[in-house]
This record gives sequence, C-alpha cells and structure tokens, in this order.
Amino acid sequence: MRRLKWILMGIFALFLFLFLDYTLPTKTTVRVTNVYNRLTDIGPLVGMFYASADSGTETNAQGQRDIRFIDTARANGKVMVYRNEDTGWIWPPYFKYDSSNLQAEASDAQSTSEAPKWVSVTSYGWRIPMISAYPNAISMRPVAGPDVNPTNWGLIIFTVLILAFLLLFWRMWAQFRERTIDPTLARADAAWNRVEDGADAARDRVVTRATDAKGRFRGWLDSWRGKPRK
Repeated sequence: MRRLKWILMGIFALFLFLFLDYTLPTKTTVRVTNVYNRLTDIGPLVGMFYASADSGTETNAQGQRDIRFIDTARANGKVMVYRNEDTGWIWPPYFKYDSSNLQAEASDAQSTSEAPKWVSVTSYGWRIPMISAYPNAISMRPVAGPDVNPTNWGLIIFTVLILAFLLLFWRMWAQFRERTIDPTLARADAAWNRVEDGADAARDRVVTRATDAKGRFRGWLDSWRGKPRK
C-alpha cells in the first residue's frame, strides 16, 4: 500500500510538472528570420496544442486553420518556430488579443545574420515536430544583443501565485484534517476498540461457561463411575 501511494504521488507530481512546464512563460533571445501565414491541419491529436476556434481563426471544413507563424534563430544557430494565435479568455490566462500587432512587430524586426536585430520573445508551450506543435508567442521586445536575458517576471509572478495557492491549500487541508478527519478517525478507532473489547469479553464468557459446563459434565460422569453396584 505504501508503495502504491508513492507511485500515485509520483504520477501526480509528473503531470503537475508537465502542466506547469507547458503553461508557464519562457523568454528566449532570438532574431526573426521570417513571418508568414499557413493553412494548418488541426487534427484531434494536435488540437490540444492550439488555441480554440472561438479565440482565433476558425477551422474550415477540411480541418485547416489559417495560422500566423514566426521563424526565428538563436545566436548559436538553432532555429525556433512560433505560432502566433490569440488566447482569449481560455487557459492559459494570457488574455492575448493582439496577434495581428505582434505579427507586424515580428515583420518589422526581421534581420539577417550579417546585420542581426535581437528580440526577446515571451512564449508558452512546446515544440514537438512529430505532431507539428509550436509554442505560442505572446510578446516580443528589442534587446541590445544575443547575450541579453531579460528577467522573466511572468514566470516569477506565476511561481509565487502557485506557491501561495499550494500553501493555502495545504493549510486548509491541515485544518480540515485536524477538525474533521482526525476526530472521525479517533471516534472510529474508539468504536472499534469497544467492539474488540466487547468481543473479547463475550469470548471470555463463552470460554468460562464452556469450561464450567465441561467441569460439571466430568463431575457427573465421575459420580456415575464411582457409584457402588447393588
């Protein structure tokens, strides 16, 4: 039972880590190499990694959506492709409605490796090439160079809020356990002890009566064995 408990806690911790890793914002310093729109197939497997239709471009009858993309490159030459979709009021709560403006900013920030313009892109999500999943760009702003890493205030604020929520939940659970669960378990344990004590007492009475009956029966047999014959 203890091993099962630790396994379930490990699975929960893994899912919580993946959820937060996908949801929380990241900042990456890159240069923009291209911006474009593309009809993209939104199938059932990859649909969870895209915005809902009511917060962005609607999906056509063929299951395709006209999505904005931003191609970028890092200082080490590695590339990253972002999608640029509104999030609306759905989760995660970035309340992004300016994807058109962001596309214009990205277009204006395009540069070449010979004359680079560096920007810090704030995004969330994962890049999974196998299923064509892309992180969603939330905002960008110019930076002085490829080594500039702005403070990720969004991540800090989210982390503080999550820790505060977990602390509040832990305190509420501790109070609930102290006021409700522990007294209930104590009463149940006391009731079980009374049942056990009653069972032990009943067993002792039965054993005592059986012993007395056995003794009387033996005495009766002995009285017949010792009776003189006429």
